[in-house]
Amino acid sequence: MTDPTARALRLLTLLQTHRFWSGPDLAERLEVSERTLRRDVDRLRELGYRVAAHPGAYGGYQLESGDNLPPLLINDDEAVAIAVGLRTAAVQGVGDGEHTSLSAMAKLEQVLPRNLRRRVSALQQYTIPAVRADAQVQADVLATLALGCRDHERLRFGYTSAHGVQSRRLVEPHSLVPRERRWYLIAWDVDRDDWRTFRIDRLADLAPTGVRVAPRELSPQAAAELVTVSVGSGPQRFNATVRMRATMEQVLSYFGVWASGSSAGPDGTVDWPIGGSSIHEMLMALLWIPPDYSWTLICDDEVAEFARQFSERLAAAV
Repeated sequence: MTDPTARALRLLTLLQTHRFWSGPDLAERLEVSERTLRRDVDRLRELGYRVAAHPGAYGGYQLESGDNLPPLLINDDEAVAIAVGLRTAAVQGVGDGEHTSLSAMAKLEQVLPRNLRRRVSALQQYTIPAVRADAQVQADVLATLALGCRDHERLRFGYTSAHGVQSRRLVEPHSLVPRERRWYLIAWDVDRDDWRTFRIDRLADLAPTGVRVAPRELSPQAAAELVTVSVGSGPQRFNATVRMRATMEQVLSYFGVWASGSSAGPDGTVDWPIGGSSIHEMLMALLWIPPDYSWTLICDDEVAEFARQFSERLAAAV
């Protein structure tokens, strides 16, 4: 093996497979002299690998841990094992590391040869236990979305809403957010000219377009709130409307993504829909309204009676 680069990579592979190698053993494996071996060791050190040399009759070389993680060399079997593990962590939402697992998975799968991708996909069917039957997400889909977010590449896909309405979407992906063992895509919807949240298990026919765009600004907190609003905007047991004397610009500026669903009311007002699984939960939203806003609660008799009784209790308590 005469090529210095190939020889250095081979040397690194050998150092990673055993904790300790003697100089003669390494030189024999590489088919070089011990002097050439020392030069190759120095080359690895220049690349950031900490290779310790122990002199003497029982001396040799050992790869040590350092302050930073240098590039690692792995064989095909190890790559498949790591990819399957990362897919499991990403899809199952292991611990608090969903984003980290997804990022690592996207990087690894981007460089996996096609034959290894087939092995990973086949092995995953037997190593990943079933998640919620109504919310399974394919790891390939997650990887494609993650790469789209990273590269700011527009994506096309079919989407089925919670009400069963199907549509085609062209989006600029921003981030992926896990919540309650489901994954959500935050993206700028090109046709609707606004941010949208998509439940990933409802996507179909996902396809990159090859078109890359400038990234749009959206804070992680705002992205997480978009998902929270989206999850909470489904059918609720109790619903009401708060009619506020304010402009739409004021409401959007104050409530942010929580103003989702608001509409213009009569005579310069804004109707803000609220809801919850209980009346208590729904009326908690009233505490957010600024004190300088005048407003009216539009609701059914049951909610109105509860609100009146609570206001009397509150007045008596204070």
